[in-house]
Amino acid sequence: MTQSTFPANSFKTELTQGRPQIGCWLALAHAYTAEIMAGAGFDWLLIDCEHAPNTLQTTLAQLQAVAAYPVHPVVRPAWNDAVMIKQILDLGAQNLLIPMIDTAEQAVQAVAATRYPPQGVRGVGSALARASRWNRVNDYLNQADARICLLVQLETPKAIANLDSILAVDGVDGVFIGPADLSAALGYRGNPAHPEVQAVIEAAMIRIVASGKAAGILSADPTLAKRYLELGAVFVAVGTDTTLLARGADALADHFKAASTPPIAGSSVY
Repeated sequence: MTQSTFPANSFKTELTQGRPQIGCWLALAHAYTAEIMAGAGFDWLLIDCEHAPNTLQTTLAQLQAVAAYPVHPVVRPAWNDAVMIKQILDLGAQNLLIPMIDTAEQAVQAVAATRYPPQGVRGVGSALARASRWNRVNDYLNQADARICLLVQLETPKAIANLDSILAVDGVDGVFIGPADLSAALGYRGNPAHPEVQAVIEAAMIRIVASGKAAGILSADPTLAKRYLELGAVFVAVGTDTTLLARGADALADHFKAASTPPIAGSSVY
């Protein structure tokens, strides 16, 4: 049997060193489009299992498709669920974005789900897992915990109120502000650019950066995205594959059909 060394997690290293990483969302749930996006030059790509129709099989296929490219895959499970997280880790994902974290206790649960016992509750099944190259990776079980990059997503006023305690959780590498849900919870659904929403986001981002942990966000508005980078955010997604396809298709059809379709209202995150 050919033994291999443990794959490094350079995404985690880049965040730790404060080097901005520009990303894009993958929601088309297909390996072919994931590979197209992997060659575009982004630093990281988010495989979304929360709002996109992804399964373990489609997630696996996308991880395999982007593996040959110099891009970091991040997977967002549908929920802070230890079983789902275990399965995604076994597929070989090293970077996770856990949605809807409101409390430090929930963040602790997320950390535990990504660690093997006795530090956590991740089930031990490495002989069956792509993550360990089916036990061809030397000392996988003893090195796996340290290679995980765990990002938690805050999307409610409750989460913002608990930000400091969440930041204090050992094992949380970064905090991602979810502007779509946060703006809805603040009473400005579909309008994340509203000044009151932006005031909350910016104040939270400043606190995250001051804590020494990585700050992240998604915004398809270039002005807002650049503003977040100026504030010190180091993992910023600037668009989604679905919107790139939809708006590109709209523009092409309108160009040749002289359509008078009004522009989409609002300032959507996506």
